Amino acid sequence: MPQTRRRIRRHCRTCAYIGLTALALGITATASTGISGRGNSAAGPVATSAESLLAPCRITGTMGVQMSEGLPTPPGYSRSTGEVRALNLMIDFPDAKGEGTAMDRMSEFFPQTSDWFRTSSYGRLTYRAEAPIREWLRMPMPFAQYGIGRGSPYEPGYRQLVEHIAKVADSEVDFGKYDLVNVLVTPNAGPSALDTVLSVTFSGNAEAPVADGVPLANTSFVYSRQDDGSGSYRETGYRVLPHENGHVFGLPDLYTADGGGTVGHWDIMSEDWGANNDLLGWHKWKLGWLDEEQISCASKSGVSDHVLSPLAVEGGTKLAFVPLSESAGYAVEVRTRAGNDEAVCKPGVLIYKVDSDVDTGRGPVTVRDSAADSGGCTRRPNVHAELSDAPFVPGETFTDDKSGISVSVVGELRNGSYQVRITRP
Repeated sequence: MPQTRRRIRRHCRTCAYIGLTALALGITATASTGISGRGNSAAGPVATSAESLLAPCRITGTMGVQMSEGLPTPPGYSRSTGEVRALNLMIDFPDAKGEGTAMDRMSEFFPQTSDWFRTSSYGRLTYRAEAPIREWLRMPMPFAQYGIGRGSPYEPGYRQLVEHIAKVADSEVDFGKYDLVNVLVTPNAGPSALDTVLSVTFSGNAEAPVADGVPLANTSFVYSRQDDGSGSYRETGYRVLPHENGHVFGLPDLYTADGGGTVGHWDIMSEDWGANNDLLGWHKWKLGWLDEEQISCASKSGVSDHVLSPLAVEGGTKLAFVPLSESAGYAVEVRTRAGNDEAVCKPGVLIYKVDSDVDTGRGPVTVRDSAADSGGCTRRPNVHAELSDAPFVPGETFTDDKSGISVSVVGELRNGSYQVRITRP
């Protein structure tokens, strides 16, 4: 089935930028202008003081962990709040000439991607998609000559391709005006996405080729078309770009070698095929889309009650976090079929563990399933069925036997919020 094939073909997308991210951890502190961080705007929130009530819940990243879930996101990635200017360049090759017009390719992703970010961020991210060059940019070498395949490293093929893109576009583009770059490749370059996915992002890479005085440090490449064969491509095919741009903002891959078995369809960084889905509340906090007063930190021993409003609805407390250590904890949020969450078939309280010591693509987030081995509540294509009914409902309790922590869903209020009770020794 398509989902099984996807598990095999998606894994090595992580390999393509994993080395760059490790490199970036040592060098991104110097990246403060242009595409590597225009306007000194690192992604995500920053603690206001060491005495913050949320301090115990701000699990931190560890040096050497690739795209850590820790707070705050290190500098060098693109801004994730305010106005983000995204440069879109449509490219083709002598051996793979553009199909249709370049602007046709652009329209496969916009305005859908901009709308997706506006909805997910509660309007805190204004995504300006710009295409100053409205024709195909022909690369000087055939596609095959760049040696790009699944899991290709940045050196030497991608570096050469980026250098050629910068050279061909430089006379018409001021790269210094943009926060990130999307390279929308003609779909006939390389294999179909049903065979292998080439789409990849190189983020936080201050040693990328320079154009107009700035390194092209946060660049996403999109190939082929993510068409799952369900007939929904026009509505859902754009979603590969919000996923790739998630890396530009510093978010890791949540799928693993086994596919979406750890997070399922609860975050676009896990599954970006098929029906629309949102980001986890943890990621929204990490990106600066939730205020401090919208986070409830359950760090003290005893019993505490928390009223959480649905993640898709603006306002209210969105996330309760239960720290286990300086690098891990449980996040608790309410998910309903609203906003970007098109595929939710069982609304309720989603509970998941976040571990900032785990690399991208290795399972830094793990959803706890309230109905293990049930087979799930959906049969929609490319939606991980087993975790689709993971949320807990009133009367159900999650318990971590090792730590002694429990999360009970006390009830659902008339306004759609849920009351949860957290107990910790």
